[in-house]
Amino acid sequence: MTKYPIGLQNFQGLREDGYVYVDKTAFVYELAQSGKYYFLSRPRRFGKSLFLSTLEAYYQGKKELFKGLALEQLEKDWKVYPVLHLDLNAAKYTDSEALESILDGHFRYFEETYGTTPNGLSLSERFKVIIRRAYEQTGQKVVILVDEYDKPLLQAIGNKALQDEYRALLKSVYGVAKTMDGYIQMAFFTGVTKLSVDSLFGDLNNITNISLDKHFTELCGFTEEEIRNNFDNEVGLMAKKNLLTKEECYAILKENYDGYHFNEDSSGMYNPFCLIEVLNAMKFKDFGPDTDTKKYIVETLRQNNYKLENLIQENEADLFLFDTELFGDSLLASLYQIGYLTIKDYDQKFNGFRLGIPNAEVKRGLLSVANSIKSASTSPLLHVGLRVGK
Repeated sequence: MTKYPIGLQNFQGLREDGYVYVDKTAFVYELAQSGKYYFLSRPRRFGKSLFLSTLEAYYQGKKELFKGLALEQLEKDWKVYPVLHLDLNAAKYTDSEALESILDGHFRYFEETYGTTPNGLSLSERFKVIIRRAYEQTGQKVVILVDEYDKPLLQAIGNKALQDEYRALLKSVYGVAKTMDGYIQMAFFTGVTKLSVDSLFGDLNNITNISLDKHFTELCGFTEEEIRNNFDNEVGLMAKKNLLTKEECYAILKENYDGYHFNEDSSGMYNPFCLIEVLNAMKFKDFGPDTDTKKYIVETLRQNNYKLENLIQENEADLFLFDTELFGDSLLASLYQIGYLTIKDYDQKFNGFRLGIPNAEVKRGLLSVANSIKSASTSPLLHVGLRVGK
């Protein structure tokens, strides 16, 4: 029986308990060797949290977890670094105290590990002290990992005052990485929306944004080749259960869960969350946007006074310049960043991307959102059924 990591985002637990893992560790080594500050934007449910957890295990020197993986052969000099992992993904940011409480909880844990901080300091000042003490106690520079850096802002969409409050606090904390540069080995930020240096990262302007870097396209998500190499037997079992040939099953999986492109030359990527859930259930199904994503889509559509069914039917004819900041004016940019549009083509003359809906499952998810917004539906919407069986 294949053990699928349903809901699991911890690399150590996944490896120790024998869950299936698609090897992305060569990227860990390359990033560690080639740079210091990184940012990666990917849609939700695309494996960002698991990749950060993999980075954490690597920098903690947990060599035994990488047995049989690419990194075991690549790394010859394992070192142990202090890792400060800020996970902003799971919390609910409902009021002005929520973000402070989450950060305070993380900092208290770090302070218990590396020494208490004098009372009366701001969160950013506490973070500076934590970084310095971690370095002094271990003799190694510090690794900072921030998962879903923009989650508080996404949850506060529609509440400008709260967003501004969160933005100011996050800027003060993230900006610490610049002032403590001499103590830092690596800082890696992940999120859904495009990194906005001016509004959130202050003077930290030396971050390498790998979101559209063709070399790191496959860092999150699954390629067709990875699925065939890691799940071919499972696809065969699923095909048999649904009265399909194996190739027919692959074709339906591709139609519904593939199609994400993170630069103009990349092969399509599968959503790993959807693929694993489907193989585990041995049946095709839809997932739709999560609560936060749905709220973001609805609010963005309302602010732009845009009918979503028009987007579904017309968006592949739109030429889009990918140049927008967090919560910018471009509806298409917003839908690209959360994974409901993807890159279809590139126009070199105008330096622009042509966008389209990645797959049938996403298209149905957008239609469900359209049907939930009364003002968005002025005519019957296209129905796209999920094709299963012969």
